[in-house]
Amino acid sequence: MTLQLVGNLMTLAVLRDEKGGSTSGTTLLLILFLCSMTLGTILMCFLSKRNGKEERLQESPVSFSSSIGSLLKSILILLLDVRILLIIPLIAYSGLQQAFVWAEYTKEIVKPALGERGVGGAMAIYGIFDALSSLAAGRLTSGLSTITIIVSGGALIQLIVLLWLLANYSVSGGLLASLLPLVIGALWGIGDGVLNTQLSALLGILFKHDLEGAFAQLKLWQSVSIAVVFFVSTSISLQTMVVILLVALCISVAGFLFLTLKVEKAFLYRAA
Repeated sequence: MTLQLVGNLMTLAVLRDEKGGSTSGTTLLLILFLCSMTLGTILMCFLSKRNGKEERLQESPVSFSSSIGSLLKSILILLLDVRILLIIPLIAYSGLQQAFVWAEYTKEIVKPALGERGVGGAMAIYGIFDALSSLAAGRLTSGLSTITIIVSGGALIQLIVLLWLLANYSVSGGLLASLLPLVIGALWGIGDGVLNTQLSALLGILFKHDLEGAFAQLKLWQSVSIAVVFFVSTSISLQTMVVILLVALCISVAGFLFLTLKVEKAFLYRAA
């Protein structure tokens, strides 16, 4: 989350509004993006599993192919577990709400009110509150009962924002028009930070025996939902996207609460 904040601040510093509605600095921003992505890819090549006794790299083609096969098998086996099936809607929603920020929030809410350069500032605010809420939620997490409460609170914040956007949000003039997109970004950042930290904690608690498969499911369904949003965002309106998010949020939270309250009985364990 901290690195996301740094990236948002870099975007704010690089982009500049010019006369005629054009924006300068996009080429430099693209170069910075490509450099960071290339560096990250190179560094990722040095990551590998280590043997606990010999601490040696597992680089043989046989071990690589077998590890890929093992991961795919783990993903498929987990799909037979009712718990992961109840979590998948929440995972998918986490991807949807992240893509909403990039695809709709910046284009339909921030840019009309603050201009192109205001996008960087709004995303910086979003990143700050995302990081702070992630830190706070992580510190408060101590088990399934606290995860249930924290996720419910984060979902409630995003529900309020979605209902606000659906009911009467409109871009007007004055100071209020400049502040509202920032307030929305701050609230959405809180919800995103809470949701992502608690999803990781939840998977870590429920699937201790198969963390690789659980987190593969997390990235798989997040990536699918993000891709879907970017594919359809050009052909649907902001209001339609908000309705989709509302429905997805209600379904995902219902599944999550059924898992924690009925299947795992989080609060009964705590009482015991």
